[in-house]
Amino acid sequence: MNNFSKIGFILATLGSSIGLGHIWKFPYMAGQNGGGAFVLFYLFLAISLGVSMLIAEMLIGNKAKTNPVDSFVKLEPNHKSTWKFIGIMAIGGPIVMTFYAVVLGWVLYYLFIGSFDLPQNIDEAKSSFETLATGSIPIQIAGFLACMVLTGYIVAKGAKEGIEKLNLILMPLLFIIFIGLLIYAMTLDSFSQAWSYMFSFDVEKITGSVVLSALGQVFFALSLGLGTILIYGAYANDGENLLSSSIWVVVSGIFISIVAGLMIFTFIFQFDGKASGGPGLLFVSLPLAFSQMGAFGNIISFLFMLCVAFAGITSTVSIVEPAISYLRDRFNFSQVKATWICCGAISIVGLFVILSITKDYGDLFTFFGTTLFDWMDIFTSKFLMPLGGFLTLIFASYVIGKERLRSYTQGFLSPTLFEIWYIIIAYLAPIVIAIIALAPLFI
Repeated sequence: MNNFSKIGFILATLGSSIGLGHIWKFPYMAGQNGGGAFVLFYLFLAISLGVSMLIAEMLIGNKAKTNPVDSFVKLEPNHKSTWKFIGIMAIGGPIVMTFYAVVLGWVLYYLFIGSFDLPQNIDEAKSSFETLATGSIPIQIAGFLACMVLTGYIVAKGAKEGIEKLNLILMPLLFIIFIGLLIYAMTLDSFSQAWSYMFSFDVEKITGSVVLSALGQVFFALSLGLGTILIYGAYANDGENLLSSSIWVVVSGIFISIVAGLMIFTFIFQFDGKASGGPGLLFVSLPLAFSQMGAFGNIISFLFMLCVAFAGITSTVSIVEPAISYLRDRFNFSQVKATWICCGAISIVGLFVILSITKDYGDLFTFFGTTLFDWMDIFTSKFLMPLGGFLTLIFASYVIGKERLRSYTQGFLSPTLFEIWYIIIAYLAPIVIAIIALAPLFI
């Protein structure tokens, strides 16, 4: 097994966690839900719960040194095969990929085409995105397959030559371009308005639903419950300081989210745009704001979408790697063969996911009033990821056991920190995950 270098491990894990949700979801949530109060609240949750859960999943992978399915069997004291079923989390990645690559395909369209044909008014901006997302089947398929081929090409090269090299290049570039765009945004009059929108301190907006949303964002933003962090932990060197690595990942991810938010809202407010949520923020509000900058707006649009594409592709390689590692180990496939079998299967399903959101074929792939695209999202985010994360914490806390965990963490957790960490992963974090999973049934 080709291990990551120390910096490679941190950047690969960071690349996995920084995705499209960081760039369009976190900034909007902060602006709408208490500003600075939300940011501080989210930071507290991410440092306490997020870091603790990252350490637990990394630790299982680092000690087992194998794929997510076999890791649980290997670390169970009697090596009972029953525990392999926790590894079902590995199928979550390919399912996520069936719709994630569709959205990343939209990003590629706006990067290479939309950035040079910006809308002139809000109706045109909405129409362009609606046409792309619901009508342009060949363009969507082309963008989706481009993502799949690029992901497959990188992952087929393996952990060291593919995934690590990708993140060693793209993560620093992402930070450099984002900081450059932030510096430009700071020169605009609306920067103070964007700062106020994101950081005005309003504790009264921190409601029960906001708390649940923040908890969910911490969990899902860190790629927990998919086997991604576990397999990256397996590729890390023995004796890796998992505490410092986890803190770097969490803090850097929040930094990118805040920088993205300040940029986005500065551009939108400067050019009289409206801050919509979700995909509309990237594909409607921002292109319209960029169009008001004149020719310079094309450059800003290209650079911004390039960063979004970087964030997306570093996530896609991590999303598919757990399933690929299982195919490689279980059937003795080469990395190349396992990669293209997995990516081929995702591509077939992904074509139906694309059709489910189109005007012409949507009804054929809509079940109980919900499209296949949305079902894939719901199944992974509302069921598979929370279940995988919950069972991983239970396995670490009660199957591996407290004393073995203590021996595993002696190199980077002091006795006091270990006791705090164990309380979080054995009691607090499982309760939080259960609340996130069950809350929609009651609110």
